[in-house]
Amino acid sequence: MIRLRLWSAVPSERRSAYGWLLLSACLVMLSAPDSGYAGNSPSMKIVAFGTSLTARGGWQRSLETGLAACLQRPVKVATVAKSGETSLWALTQIDRVIAEQPDIVLIEVYANDAALQRFVSLAQSRKDIGDILDRLRQRLPQARIIVMAMNPFSGLRSLIRPFVGSYISAHEAEAQKRGLEFVDHRPNWQRLTSGDLAAAIPDGAHPLPDIASKIIVPELVKHISAGNCKE
Repeated sequence: MIRLRLWSAVPSERRSAYGWLLLSACLVMLSAPDSGYAGNSPSMKIVAFGTSLTARGGWQRSLETGLAACLQRPVKVATVAKSGETSLWALTQIDRVIAEQPDIVLIEVYANDAALQRFVSLAQSRKDIGDILDRLRQRLPQARIIVMAMNPFSGLRSLIRPFVGSYISAHEAEAQKRGLEFVDHRPNWQRLTSGDLAAAIPDGAHPLPDIASKIIVPELVKHISAGNCKE
């Protein structure tokens, strides 16, 4: 009724112009892209927890944008990682991870354990990742904890890690024992030709960030969203 009274108050000679103005406004509102998810949906917090494969990875920002577009909610990725460190160091960083109060924790801490000069036995590495997972699960009971296997090694970086596959398998087994998730990025890297793989990982260990983003992020987005993107 109020709208009718307001409309009747408009001089008849101006009603046509006002009508077109209202119609245009409605069309603009209907055609505007739905890009305001940040104000309507709760944000997702992820912690990327690991070694130089995470610290130097460069894929975190791409994961933020890719996953936010998929889930139609804001995503923030924090990094708790240090080059050259092992699972023994990771055990000392649990409080830093907890302090972020993440919804998801992505973990990779096997790579330097597997390096011969680090002297971390397979049994010790397995115990360490088990302890890490137990502490995270106890203190972040609602969080998704995802253990990851990253890219392959080559050259000298591979030679000093002759049993890296066994370390990955041990970490995967500890995750599965606890009903936690595991994502293996190696098959996607191995789809590259030998020349492209060498160019993508020039030092034999650390992928170029732009290539890492193209390989790692789609797999994580697919896994985290269970293939149900809303974009």
